[in-house]
Amino acid sequence: MFDECHRSQFGDMHEAITDTFKKYFLFGFTGTPIFAINSSSGGKAHLKTTVQAFGCYKHGEVANCPEEKHQTAIHTYTIVDAIADKNVLPFRVDYIRTMREKDNINDEKVRDIDREKAFMAPERIHNNVEYILKHFSQKTSRNSKPYMMTALSNVFEVASAKDRNKIEEVKNKIRLSGFNSIFAVASIDAAKLYYNEFKKQQKDIPELARLKVATIFSFGQNDEEEDGVEDENSESTEGLNASDRDFLDQAILDYNVNFKTNYDTSPEKFQNFYKDISLRMKNREIDLLIVVNMFLTGFDATTLNTLWVDKNLRMHGLLQAYSRTNRILNSIKTFGNIICFRNLEKATNDCLALFGNKEAGGIVLLKTYDEYYNGYHDGKKVVPGYYELVHELLEKFPIGQLILGEENKKTFIRLYGAILKLLNILRSFDEFAGNEILSEREFQDYHSMYIELYNEFRNFGKGDSENVNDDIVFEMELIKQVEINIDYILMLIRKYKDSNLADKEVIVSINKAIDSSIDLRNKKELIEKFVASLTPSSDIEDEWNQYVKEQKKAELEQIISEENLKPEETVNFINNSFKNGEIQAAGTAFASILPPVSRFSPTGDRTLKKETVLEKLKKYFDRFFDISNGEI
Repeated sequence: MFDECHRSQFGDMHEAITDTFKKYFLFGFTGTPIFAINSSSGGKAHLKTTVQAFGCYKHGEVANCPEEKHQTAIHTYTIVDAIADKNVLPFRVDYIRTMREKDNINDEKVRDIDREKAFMAPERIHNNVEYILKHFSQKTSRNSKPYMMTALSNVFEVASAKDRNKIEEVKNKIRLSGFNSIFAVASIDAAKLYYNEFKKQQKDIPELARLKVATIFSFGQNDEEEDGVEDENSESTEGLNASDRDFLDQAILDYNVNFKTNYDTSPEKFQNFYKDISLRMKNREIDLLIVVNMFLTGFDATTLNTLWVDKNLRMHGLLQAYSRTNRILNSIKTFGNIICFRNLEKATNDCLALFGNKEAGGIVLLKTYDEYYNGYHDGKKVVPGYYELVHELLEKFPIGQLILGEENKKTFIRLYGAILKLLNILRSFDEFAGNEILSEREFQDYHSMYIELYNEFRNFGKGDSENVNDDIVFEMELIKQVEINIDYILMLIRKYKDSNLADKEVIVSINKAIDSSIDLRNKKELIEKFVASLTPSSDIEDEWNQYVKEQKKAELEQIISEENLKPEETVNFINNSFKNGEIQAAGTAFASILPPVSRFSPTGDRTLKKETVLEKLKKYFDRFFDISNGEI
């Protein structure tokens, strides 16, 4: 059995297997088979296509086999099927020009060398990097908290040096809440130019706000492959010339400083460097990885959603590279994002027609900005766009007006859920900026209304599921995408204190921010009491930590007293729960905190006692988790 058989079974090994064994079955798996139209010019004449190596079939149908030893293909399952079955995501492709270029330039090989020189012009490299830095958060869904970033920027201007460091930390947490990306470039020389340009343009950016950029390549590329992707996933640097190897060593040194590692281009350490990059890409520790060919085939990371492209890709190489972005993660990641700095539109359409069908673009590629914003007809019905839905929201459910009746509440839930899903897509379009209709504060107000109904309906449901009712589903992952944390609230409290406790507009902002957050709502009373205790001379951070510590202890003592729990065992249980990140009712630890119960007591009484204690401790845990350090 061979995975990725489109790249591995066209040489001596395949012949050795088929010549040695007289009776055999060969199973080859590939998402991008090699046909005559996309086969390479080199290699063995009788092993140029997947059909020759594994079986005879035309695309989508079985064909007559000219050789007895070749069996027919068992099954074809294309990217169109995979997307329709929701096994992978569709793509959204942007074609960006940062310099003027003549239209309809043919990518004939005879012209590629001259064109590559133009593509590597310093001005163009500068413009492309500038575009990426400007739009990175937008494309990777890290700008999902616009009102938070605006407020933090406003506070930053008047903050002390100590507070500025805190603000940068909060900004960094927000920045890391989205996805990460790969940048595919045409050559090692291009990788070197881009890497240096990123360092140059980020030099004056505060360190916490900089993108973490890394690069990796393993050998020099000579003639470009027909598909634009050479099989370069070998972890060897032996083919690099001295200049390229020196550059890579310097880039790895930067990496070592960033991540406190100790790699270089020596054979053993380079293999570990490759593995370390793979892991950090999956953990979102690297924001952007510059590659020539590595990581464009076979690398799967659900946290990666964007591919920047400045190289000629085509056929199976194009689809393989695009497919690094479309692995399913959650409801926030709804498509793979492709940003092309070259005109690959025809190559993309040809590729989808080959590996899907002539109509594949309608399924594999997302719709246009205009269709999502203004609506479209899907062949059966008119699908309303963002503009229509938001105006319906404003008309039917004005902010501040109570929603009465179950049906009206369900209508609001469905309507705002549809808007949230469209917002998640539209924010990745450059054209959407300035066309949001709703202000940041209006979004907060509608978030509050949505969360209020979520909590109301959940109380009548069966637990904490998003589907809290048979006929409505809450888009809570999309709400949590714009989640506010306590650090952001403390920034606003500092701003309020710096106004000598006079700026009541900040208090309004604090309340709205808390109401629009799922996690902070149960901390509202705690925060309000702290704000009420402030004086113009208060040290926000120290007093907050002390205040939370005292409240944390006092509230647990109250629960212990009310439920007659064992004090020492309960404190240990709660401290361990905070360390583990959850309250665990199973096991002996929870049972050990409960008061003794007579063996003659009804079973229902013991069960009720456990449920009452568990509910109180869970509320207590949710109230103080993530806002308090240290043991009680």
